[in-house]
Amino acid sequence: MLNRKARLTATAGALALVTGLAAPAFAQPAAPSSAPSSVATPVAAPVAASVDTAAVAEPMVYGRAAYLIDAASGKELFGYQAAERMPIASLTKTMTAYLVLKSAKPTDVVRIKAEDVAYAEDGGGTTADLRPGDRLTVGELMYGLMLPSGADAAHALARTYGPGVDGFVAKMNQTARELGMNDTRYLNADGLPTRRGNGYSTARDQAVLAAKALELPLIRRVASTRYHELDATGEHRSYAWRNTNKLAGTPGVIGLKTGFTRAAGYCLAFAAERDGRRLIGVLLGESVSSRRFTTAESLLSWGAARQAA
Repeated sequence: MLNRKARLTATAGALALVTGLAAPAFAQPAAPSSAPSSVATPVAAPVAASVDTAAVAEPMVYGRAAYLIDAASGKELFGYQAAERMPIASLTKTMTAYLVLKSAKPTDVVRIKAEDVAYAEDGGGTTADLRPGDRLTVGELMYGLMLPSGADAAHALARTYGPGVDGFVAKMNQTARELGMNDTRYLNADGLPTRRGNGYSTARDQAVLAAKALELPLIRRVASTRYHELDATGEHRSYAWRNTNKLAGTPGVIGLKTGFTRAAGYCLAFAAERDGRRLIGVLLGESVSSRRFTTAESLLSWGAARQAA
């Protein structure tokens, strides 16, 4: 594999004032260069010698870690600190969705309890605004889990299919081991900080999980949906959920999940079908929310061009 270099442009100091390059402490790279610690260091993706570099611009990658693979072969296309353990925030919910669907049917019904709602509100997490007493199918809750990143939905699913949240988290960690995710530890079903600290994973481990999760048609369908509505029925009130992943709806994009906490920074697991290939990537510890999406688009385009060359 080609040597990777961290490249800090001469204009970074000026750009920091207008584009938000200055990263808070929780989103700093692990000193890949001598750049000042107050500036997020862009990393140039390595380009194979067979690729026309004039036609394929090197994408600049920010944040603490990045990883891009060809899902079919598992071939690494790009990796930067991909094996470094760090918090992953709501990317945790991908494992929650995957594990639930290993044992539950989409038509199974889950009753929302007051403790599910209180958990999300007390923890300061994003919610699907679920109402105690509502009864929703697992398939419907997948939208509440993945689109608005509902910690209430995660708690309800974990409580039901553990059984109990602690039992469910134990299954999450067991499943991680089975998938070869040996640098991952889950503390809850949603990725919120706990009194015991934060769980952790790596960009590489999360790409492994993303590839496995996207084998499930329901996860692909849910994760690629921009907006989802549920009409009120005798079982539940009406709901409307918008995807926090700004890439959703882009042609070829099939997911997957956003995340944010102060410790984790802005995170994104993303995937797309390009020229008959499925590319999967992960960005961790970005300091600017919007930049994770443009970086993901650049990596996907660059990866597809590199594979086609």
